[in-house]
Amino acid sequence: MLKTSSPTTKIRIIGIDPGYERLGVAIVDKTKTGEVLIFSTCLRTKTKDSFTQRLLDLGQALEKIIKTYRPEALALESLFININQKTAMKVAETRGMIIYLAGKNQLPVFDFTPLEIKSCLTGYGQADKKQVINLVCQLLKLAPSKALDDEYDAIATALTLLARWNEKVRLLESI
Repeated sequence: MLKTSSPTTKIRIIGIDPGYERLGVAIVDKTKTGEVLIFSTCLRTKTKDSFTQRLLDLGQALEKIIKTYRPEALALESLFININQKTAMKVAETRGMIIYLAGKNQLPVFDFTPLEIKSCLTGYGQADKKQVINLVCQLLKLAPSKALDDEYDAIATALTLLARWNEKVRLLESI
């Protein structure tokens, strides 16, 4: 059972920016003193590998991260459909693998659109990548050192769930 946030409660979230070439992953804690980035990475697959092998590699790496850090919930960025249909299908299949792993590890999944993430963090749904990255760095007191946007997107997704945690937990409890 999930618990609502209080000044003494620590909550650990895994945030994921889905993709099959690059998959952003972040582990973020909310503590009584604020949000803390515990771990982040961008998992990459080899373009020469079959799609099946790429999903297997991502799934194994992601499951290892879940087992190591033991988050309480998974925040997942929703599919952005402004890409070609073939790519969208593969990203959707990657999301399916992620949702399967969440279920296997008893993690509730919370979906957020890019617009929801930008609105939650910056107050403006049309914020650009640079604005989101700057805010993530400011909130977590980080130097902008991540090489790929996917990592920042995963962090932003986790932060969005943490910001809306009590609302989401109450919604789950009412079902």
